[in-house]
Amino acid sequence: MNWFRKRSSTPLWRDEFSVYTADESYVTRRQFSKFLTLTSFGMMVGNLWILAKSLLHREAVYPRTAVAGLEEIPVGGVKIFNYPTSNDPCILVRIGADNYSAYSQKCTHLSCAVYYEREQNRLECPCHQGYFSIADGSVLQGPPQRPLPRVALEKQNGQLVAIRMEGESV
Repeated sequence: MNWFRKRSSTPLWRDEFSVYTADESYVTRRQFSKFLTLTSFGMMVGNLWILAKSLLHREAVYPRTAVAGLEEIPVGGVKIFNYPTSNDPCILVRIGADNYSAYSQKCTHLSCAVYYEREQNRLECPCHQGYFSIADGSVLQGPPQRPLPRVALEKQNGQLVAIRMEGESV
């Protein structure tokens, strides 16, 4: 490098970094074809992944779990239990002499815990005033857009047995 270089009208960095902005704005056909090919390949791999996952997807197997005795909960009473795993809280409400309803206790809006409001005969989410029907879990009011997932119950040998979840988004 010449340290005693005369001053010229062009800066020194232009000689060392010869970048021409006019050439950068043009895309060659080869570059464009390469981009399209790689993008198409990526989309094909993604679609194959979705196809493979849907073909290999198996229906969830739910355990049969005894939840409560038929006479354990008084009419209007509530029992909290976990189903299908120990990390999934659910709420069981006895709404009549021979009528029970069970739902996931996680609100479909932001997963806050819902509780039974006996005077209003509904399930309430205190976080954002979401209200659900005790009869079918449908949204009555508030920000939740989806109904609560229902726990299907079966009576067996004097026990209420949870057999599956209905209305869960997988």
